[in-house]
Amino acid sequence: MPRTEASPRPAGVEAVTREAAHTPAGVFRLLPVDLARDLPLLGRWMNDPAVASFWELAGPWHLTAAHVRAQLTGAGHSVPCLGVLDGRPMSYWEIYRADLDPLARHCPVRPHDTGLHLLIGDAADRGRGLGTLLIGVVTGLVLAGLPACTRVLAEPDVRNAPCAAAFRNAGFRPSGEIVLPGKRAALMIRDRCPE
Repeated sequence: MPRTEASPRPAGVEAVTREAAHTPAGVFRLLPVDLARDLPLLGRWMNDPAVASFWELAGPWHLTAAHVRAQLTGAGHSVPCLGVLDGRPMSYWEIYRADLDPLARHCPVRPHDTGLHLLIGDAADRGRGLGTLLIGVVTGLVLAGLPACTRVLAEPDVRNAPCAAAFRNAGFRPSGEIVLPGKRAALMIRDRCPE
């Protein structure tokens, strides 16, 4: 189902996915997911036990397809992307309008707050500081491309200590715990300007 003009897709999201970022690890860019092209890769990542324990999409690829399709065809407030480093897909990101997301029922959000979900796909890319580096890069792209956004939010599972540490190391501050459907989350916030 195509997005419509009235869809609340974040204004400027094209700028977030159009810009390449030069990082110490290589050139990074976000590419909107094409389910027909990307499902085999996403399905493999979701079946990695380290990913599956938090994303809960292990099993037949149709589970991953249904999740991503909901991101692509829902209210339009979420943009699923592949993170590509030096031309190699290595991460999955969901950039979403937190104020239009069910998250807003569980914690205070501001208009145009933008949320991030991510996973690092292959085990060889984990534990090397790439998560922290890329969270910082993507947060910068969001804040540059979405001028109305004053905060970027994340809500990693409290059991996922490496993910929470990566957000902290990328400049996010912990703002307590929240109970979401299926998980207890650490609410992490990065302000456009420090408070």
